[in-house]
Amino acid sequence: MNFDLSDDQRAIRDAFARFVDQRVVPQAAALDEARAFPRELFGELGRLGFFGLRYPESVGGSGLALPEFALALEEIARGSMSLAGAAAMQSLMGTKFLHLLGNADIVERLLKPALAGDKIGAVCMTEPNAGSDLDGIATSARKVEGGYLLDGQKTWVTSAPVADFFTVFAKAGDAKRLTIFLVERHFKGVHVGREIHKMGVWALPTSQLAFDGCFVPDSHRLSKEEGDGEQHLRKLLAEIRIITGAMALGVARAALDAARQYAAERAQFGKPINRFQAIQLKLAEMATALESAVHLVRYAAWLHAAGKPHHKEAAMAKLHATETAATVCDQAARVFASYGYAMEYPVQRYLRDVRFTLIGGGTSEILKLIIAKEIAA
Repeated sequence: MNFDLSDDQRAIRDAFARFVDQRVVPQAAALDEARAFPRELFGELGRLGFFGLRYPESVGGSGLALPEFALALEEIARGSMSLAGAAAMQSLMGTKFLHLLGNADIVERLLKPALAGDKIGAVCMTEPNAGSDLDGIATSARKVEGGYLLDGQKTWVTSAPVADFFTVFAKAGDAKRLTIFLVERHFKGVHVGREIHKMGVWALPTSQLAFDGCFVPDSHRLSKEEGDGEQHLRKLLAEIRIITGAMALGVARAALDAARQYAAERAQFGKPINRFQAIQLKLAEMATALESAVHLVRYAAWLHAAGKPHHKEAAMAKLHATETAATVCDQAARVFASYGYAMEYPVQRYLRDVRFTLIGGGTSEILKLIIAKEIAA
């Protein structure tokens, strides 16, 4: 099969590469240090059509597929993982269920403005005692006249402090199975808790969230029936893993480029350090590992777009790309030696930010178990 990019795919990649070079890279360090949500750049992404790339034109999208989306997201991550994380959340988990399951009012009031970058969506799934263990989710939804009362706590909610609405997974009905609800920020009983201070992606706010008898009208139960939430979520997991792999590629490319440039400029013993075999070998290993990850992520995205089985390949792509990116960022910092530990160079940010990709979409340990199960079948 041919993985050469089409003319349209090159055009999309190049358009977002220009945006990143002109608008994101010059601001990335300042945004990181300010630890503030990149609202201006977020809005610009909306105007560029990024959030709607994979949605139909009827809701303001472009009707493209996962390979095109992954190419654009990779470029954004090359400039700022914080912006890429916010953009990925908005484009997938933050809006996907509204498009699939929302009524006409929800589509007009929330989905379309979100795809334009005018409203921000977040997803609430992880809890203090439930991450990969979906059965451990304890947030409850009790049926009352006209709707439900939500009670529970969520954590690691990306974009929570700035979000206008939340897609919430809670247990409802006699079977206590996961059901999907849409909660708007102004609903009574919604409490945004303390912000979680992280080692990386400083410009992407992440907080706890609590629901205290929050009334959610029947019109905001996104699930068509109580208990169907898990099946909808599992359909999305492969996409989450592929785009997380794409983000990892972006930050690894930035790290490799920084190491190559530094090695060409830094002189020791009368010549640039890229003339020394030890540095040459390190750069060669980084480039080779990254190239293999690029092909695996593109292959998984191609399988998804072609409608072929891809869950194993998505897990492999996410596992290999994120672990490779973590290694590349670490090795890049080693090329910088003592300056890899200095805040004045961006490689320290890449090293901190890349760990973000190791967590979302399933840890490497969970992914290995999934792959093992798939190949044993």
